[in-house]
Amino acid sequence: MKKLLAYTSVFLWMALIFYFSNQPANESNELSTGITEVIVTAVEKVAPHSNFIVGNLNHFVRKNAHFLIYLVLGVLLIHSLRLSGVDGYKGIGLALSICVLYAISDEVHQLFVPGRGAQVRDVFIDSAGAFVGIGIYVVILFRTHVDG
Repeated sequence: MKKLLAYTSVFLWMALIFYFSNQPANESNELSTGITEVIVTAVEKVAPHSNFIVGNLNHFVRKNAHFLIYLVLGVLLIHSLRLSGVDGYKGIGLALSICVLYAISDEVHQLFVPGRGAQVRDVFIDSAGAFVGIGIYVVILFRTHVDG
């Protein structure tokens, strides 16, 4: 049951990534601009004299979203593979490979979405997020086995 739940979470997360990538450029930009405005509002409450330009910050938010969404995918994948008995370097390599291939396919998919395009830079950002997520998982797993 644990494996089923783990793999279901991987596929649901991939579906969420597909959903976000399938949004036309204007819808995607509206969503990220809305999130950016919430962040700016929150920061201005803490630091009222900060002068953020939403457009500049929006780019930063969008790229960090790439990183974070693939960080989570990396964690979900490495965990699922570990539950299936694929661990160690083989599990790390397979999880990272799946994430990189999914990032590439995601960018290719965006070529067919109105106003969107493929960005090699986004594949690198996605891959870095997956790498960090997998690394965090491995470090936590190692620490819990060493300490406990």
